[in-house]
Amino acid sequence: MSKEKFGVAVDEEIVQEVDELVAECDDLGANRSKIVEDILTAFVQSETNPVERVREIMIRKRKGTL
Repeated sequence: MSKEKFGVAVDEEIVQEVDELVAECDDLGANRSKIVEDILTAFVQSETNPVERVREIMIRKRKGTL
């Protein structure tokens, strides 16, 4: 499977959380890109409908409940 790069802007809180994950997964040679890719892969390939889930997340963020 080929890969495509794209830029993503995220809140500083998320960056800090991802950096903590990078530190915790140091033994696996993880970096930010790998962790974000793995999170997205798990999300998209999960049993739940990703479209419904993304819509729910977006609505909750806008309401400030996430």
